[in-house]
Amino acid sequence: MSTLELDHAGGTCTIECRPGLLDDREAFAGAVGGEVLIVTDRHVAAHYLERVERTLAAHRPGTLILPPGEPAKTLANWQRVIDALVERGAQRDATVIALGGGVIGDLAGFAAASYMRGIRVVQVPTTLLAQVDASIGGKTGVNLPAGKNLVGAFHQPARVLIDPTTLATLDGREFRAGLAEVVKYGAIRDADFLDALEAEAPALLDRQAEPLTRAILRAARHKVEVVAADEREAGQRALLNFGHTFGHALEAETGYTRFLHGEAVAVGMAQAVRLGARLGDLAEADAERLIALLQRLELPTRRPDDVAPEALAARMRLDKKNRDGRVRLVLLDALGQARVRDDVAPERILEVLHA
Repeated sequence: MSTLELDHAGGTCTIECRPGLLDDREAFAGAVGGEVLIVTDRHVAAHYLERVERTLAAHRPGTLILPPGEPAKTLANWQRVIDALVERGAQRDATVIALGGGVIGDLAGFAAASYMRGIRVVQVPTTLLAQVDASIGGKTGVNLPAGKNLVGAFHQPARVLIDPTTLATLDGREFRAGLAEVVKYGAIRDADFLDALEAEAPALLDRQAEPLTRAILRAARHKVEVVAADEREAGQRALLNFGHTFGHALEAETGYTRFLHGEAVAVGMAQAVRLGARLGDLAEADAERLIALLQRLELPTRRPDDVAPEALAARMRLDKKNRDGRVRLVLLDALGQARVRDDVAPERILEVLHA
């Protein structure tokens, strides 16, 4: 089954995953109309822009090429997307094509959410992280110097088109960072998935097509199920933030230039299970098993020595998920079982940051 359906308050989003989607006009049909603007970055553009332009040639798409990487996810670049839409005379029937990783998806999606109070966006994710997480569910936004995703909106895509062949050109470090988000789904709601990831770790690192496609679809199915049940993050969707409170703090403290998002989340998940074990909620063996899987997938699991724990704690206090001044954390009771906690004493958090 290569197609998933996400039912949400505004309708239904089709998520399709199969090789060759970038060249399939029918895959885009019905989700694209009006003025079309392709937003991408220069790394992705070098590999895939011409293909998507050919596929959408009948729509005479415009193109905006942005710098790559997390530092590009700014209000200034959001303004560039808005200006490009204005320049094309885009109306409310216009379509933004987000061709790239999570940064492009978040940025272009936020521009689509903002322009004329909302136009269509089609997510065409080209990184593993975006394929299993960022492109699905309608979260969009940009970063501020004070923190990650502090400005944004919920805006569901008209369609998500996942072509696994785009991963062939993905930088090795970027690919491994995406595996962190795959592991996350197993950690929070599917212990059997962790078994499969442990068994197939070498094949995944080699990007073997069948196990990789299976992992993408299984992870995407979890994302769809969670979002369908809790679109606006009033309840269980918050569990998807496992590792992210620690991870976002690490990204912000290092200026979004030192860690890829998935790498920071891997460190965050390791910190979260260490904290759970220290609190006595999670078996030490489970914590060690998750950390070992992350390490086997060649992901970082520790805070760098030159990043001060106190600075990370201060960043965590600004996290947008917090309520009433309390840091909200997703912690595990067991592998595959997660819950949100806001009652962990600050000194216990600082303790694990020092570890």
